[in-house]
Amino acid sequence: MTDDIHVRCVLMDVEGTTSSIAFVHEVMFPYARVRLDGFLTEHWYESDFQKCLAQVAVGAEGTLDGVSQQPPGEALLRVVAHLNSLMDRDAKDTGLKLLQGMIWEAGFRSGELVAHVYADVPPALRAWRAAGLDLRIYSSGSVQAQKLFFGHTEAGNLLPLLSGHYDTTSGPKREAGSYRAIAADTGFRPVDVLFLSDIPAELDAAAAAGFQTCLLNRPGNAEIGVTSHPGIVSFDQLELHRTAG
Repeated sequence: MTDDIHVRCVLMDVEGTTSSIAFVHEVMFPYARVRLDGFLTEHWYESDFQKCLAQVAVGAEGTLDGVSQQPPGEALLRVVAHLNSLMDRDAKDTGLKLLQGMIWEAGFRSGELVAHVYADVPPALRAWRAAGLDLRIYSSGSVQAQKLFFGHTEAGNLLPLLSGHYDTTSGPKREAGSYRAIAADTGFRPVDVLFLSDIPAELDAAAAAGFQTCLLNRPGNAEIGVTSHPGIVSFDQLELHRTAG
């Protein structure tokens, strides 16, 4: 168990922190990939999809300019090729994440997708919430996808335990400015926020913004070398207390 940690807010990553990397990469990503072409064809002219498509074009460095105003056909093939390239590289592209979230929505609502969470996560979230802590998520996955994920887990609907969600529209996860912006949105001082992640570079950025940090060494996560961040393998190793005031 770690030393007692006094905070007011716990900000959490998803992949490798609350859920296994394998579930995200071997279930969720393939689910979206195989449905990509059909989803684009079906929803091409819908306003919500058009907004998403415009965001995809923003990240394409000019190669997809104006594609949202074109009819499907060659334009659709160009978009699919670009998105497949992003997925091949596991790019944290905002447009891609928005589109994946739209595809996953149907899967979660139909029951085809049920989100994996580590067994220690639900009781920890409930205990922390009961202790008066504010719980939030910061993931490269879109806010929409996060809400669907935590609303449809193996442990049931965990969404009511969470007070806020952030994605790459708040900024890159490896830049300190993103964490300063999140702290400002929460209303808490950075020192009163604990960030949990399996990625040292993300924790470095959070620490530079004044956050407390903790590294998740879950089974299946990447091997980590020397790091200044305290490490745990399970949420039940954390002894959290709400900062007075």
